[in-house]
Amino acid sequence: MRIFTLILAAGLVIGAATASAQTRANCAPREAVVERLADRYGETRQSIGLGSNNAVIEVFASDETGTWTITVTSPNGIACLVASGQAYETLAEALPAKSDDA
Repeated sequence: MRIFTLILAAGLVIGAATASAQTRANCAPREAVVERLADRYGETRQSIGLGSNNAVIEVFASDETGTWTITVTSPNGIACLVASGQAYETLAEALPAKSDDA
């Protein structure tokens, strides 16, 4: 039983170290992230908002290639990539009309 516990603990430590390394690989000073998105993917900021803990949420996209990236920048200036993809489109949809039943 003790050997199983040690193996399980070692697995958890390795898993945590791997997750930490992946997180750091997706984060950098905001200026460097914005420059890389522009230079490598032709993406520019399309929208911005304020998230929890004063984090700045930004969507970058390229009208030419359709690629997009969502970043979260913490108050210390470190930006992390949280999602990316293809087929970006800008939309301006109106709110649905309210019915009298509401």
